[in-house]
Amino acid sequence: MSQTVEVKVPDIGNFTDVPIIEVLVKPGDTVKAEDPLITLESDKATMEVPSPAAGIVREIKVQVGDKVSEGTLVLLLANADAAATQPILTIATAPAPVSAPGGVAEVRVPDIGDFKDVPVIEILVKPGDTVKAEDALITLESDKATMDVPAPLGGVVGEIKVQVGEKVSEGTILLTLATGAAGVAIPPAVASVAPAAPTLAASAVAAPSTGFDEAVFKLAYAGPGVRKLARKLGVDLGKIRGSGNNGRILKEDVESFAKGGAAAVAPSAVAGAGAGLDLLPWPQVDFSKFGPVESKPRSRIKKISAANLHRNWVMIPHVTNHDEADITDLEAFRVQLNKEIEKSGVKVSMLSFMIKAAVATLQKFPEFNASLDGDNLILKQYYHIGFAADTPNGLVVPVIRDADKKGVVEIAREMGELAKLAREGKLKPDQMQGGTFTISSLGGIGGTYFTPIINAPEVAIMGVCRSYWKQVSPDGQQSAWRFILPLSLSWDHRVVDGAGAARFNVHFANLLADMRRILI
Repeated sequence: MSQTVEVKVPDIGNFTDVPIIEVLVKPGDTVKAEDPLITLESDKATMEVPSPAAGIVREIKVQVGDKVSEGTLVLLLANADAAATQPILTIATAPAPVSAPGGVAEVRVPDIGDFKDVPVIEILVKPGDTVKAEDALITLESDKATMDVPAPLGGVVGEIKVQVGEKVSEGTILLTLATGAAGVAIPPAVASVAPAAPTLAASAVAAPSTGFDEAVFKLAYAGPGVRKLARKLGVDLGKIRGSGNNGRILKEDVESFAKGGAAAVAPSAVAGAGAGLDLLPWPQVDFSKFGPVESKPRSRIKKISAANLHRNWVMIPHVTNHDEADITDLEAFRVQLNKEIEKSGVKVSMLSFMIKAAVATLQKFPEFNASLDGDNLILKQYYHIGFAADTPNGLVVPVIRDADKKGVVEIAREMGELAKLAREGKLKPDQMQGGTFTISSLGGIGGTYFTPIINAPEVAIMGVCRSYWKQVSPDGQQSAWRFILPLSLSWDHRVVDGAGAARFNVHFANLLADMRRILI
């Protein structure tokens, strides 16, 4: 029996508007189940959409550069074996209610996924403003992204039902719009539908080339409505420091800059960090005047990672404690264990033991297995440990989920699988999400100590370097050569204090010195 299968983007975690970087098939191609069809690239990794069944590609509905989300139709597959077809899960989202009694429409928060109690950070309109369909009305900010709620139809803004700082969820009434009955034409195709899904701030509005750095423009901390205004006025967001919360660029900042005013300086969320300073522009230098040069573009992952790292470094008050762990006995045991399990194909690295030691230490010091949520500290009852993996396209952080429930050999096996996927650019979003603590190991490269940058919204990260032999004298009389692992623990001073960090490092080092302590 033949049929036509609609191939859609599967569940890709919390990502939306992910660009297509490669279409791997063409109409007429024969594919097997699980053959890759298109390649997407999020800010975290490259991922492929596989074929759900065998068949012949009939029609391709997307092209390179298109931005897609879960449920987007990718292509049609003909002559598929119905018995072999495994439809890709798509989730239908309920539309946000829009009612228009007597020519007045209530605009509500549309489907925003699993987010609840999301704060309003900006109101982009005022009563009496005339708006068109899709104009941004209100900006929300979750812990994942900034999103604008667009107008579902044209009209005149009536009463605004919320204010900045208020927390809203799906279905919350935001404002009223005077619509058709008040003399505003409502397009038939729009009048009966819900507002479009909110657009993530990371998605730039398509527009003609503006002559400024598009990469910087896309990474600027601003909502879609502000981006649209900036493009309209020809303002380079990369040259503005926002006056909003945490340095967010507001509509007023763009308008002021367009009129020739100085870029606003953000009131720092970190005490003393830049408030009131006039920043000099980044130096523009023609390096070719001094000798031969080569211009090499950074990968998209590196550009996005740079923005995340900069945000984390600026917003989190980092402190780093350095210590040493004596792993002489553990290293001997690791070598012995690998000989015993050699036929299994799994090779246990020191990092596998560090993950187990990290879990036990987090259980003793729960404030390190937490995240800040405003004035509250969210203490997590699960232990998902991330490890930094170096790939040709940049640094990614796969996550070992429920590490407290896994043994060292199982962790080593899973690490090997995830590291291989990372090098091949095939990590899925859910394999990089939900981490509660991260370990960044430079052991295979070198170094002694460094300051790892915390991976927000986590509150700490452990950095380790290459182990080395050192002569020590614990009792001050006799000395011996010991195998030493350098430790560098970076922590968020808003959550942790110096004494707690020192105790964390000491406990972590003691566990590595004698893993039997985990049983106590």
